[in-house]
Amino acid sequence: MNLIIDIGNTSIKLAVFNQKNQMMSLLKADSKNIFEKLQALIQKFKPDYAMISQVGKPIPGLNDFLNTHQITVWLLSNKLKLPFDIAYQSPDTIGADRLGLVAGAVLKQSHRDQLIIDAGTCVTYDFIDQNNIYRGGAISPGLNLRYKSLHNYTAALPLLHPTEKQVDLIGSDTVSSIQSGVIRGLAQEIEGFIVKYNLNFKPLTVYLTGGDEKLLDRYIKNKIFVSSKFLLLEGINFILNLNK
Repeated sequence: MNLIIDIGNTSIKLAVFNQKNQMMSLLKADSKNIFEKLQALIQKFKPDYAMISQVGKPIPGLNDFLNTHQITVWLLSNKLKLPFDIAYQSPDTIGADRLGLVAGAVLKQSHRDQLIIDAGTCVTYDFIDQNNIYRGGAISPGLNLRYKSLHNYTAALPLLHPTEKQVDLIGSDTVSSIQSGVIRGLAQEIEGFIVKYNLNFKPLTVYLTGGDEKLLDRYIKNKIFVSSKFLLLEGINFILNLNK
């Protein structure tokens, strides 16, 4: 059994995969209850290996906790064996989540031009070409960062949050104008990237994943992308298997 620990900027996910690479369990945790939830998973599934993908704040004592349970642990980085080559000019700065996402795309479909869009705290765009070479991409603010920047750097604009309600193109007041600018604006950004990549790379597979994927999906007219909710976790598990 493999234990995957994804420490993101806003949440922590704990997943267990069996030898057939099937996800057996998925839990959300935070810094206060992570050890309690890990203990329950370890007792139930008895994993031998673990990989930590860390972009958020480190969890003190996490490695020691896993080691006491005789679990072999890897920290995901570009120094590990990966299912792709890297042509990024600063490979040591690539976030572990981006490595995992690209690995997930390779797992799904190797040797094809692929764009992976992760709509989370930040929106990352990662491109891997048909030769399985990771070329890089782009990083922009996610929905909540956009709301916070409008509130923090202006004197009068309120702090809003993503809404599940339909957002009109034309805002009729300040609140609806912010919602249109943030949600529809980000959707237009994503669609613009897809269009530009499609002009340069055909055929192109596009993945849209991340916490805000479902919310943004309804505003994106270009429906050529593949929705993949667990792409990151599957990619991390793929890398773990390569390094056993």
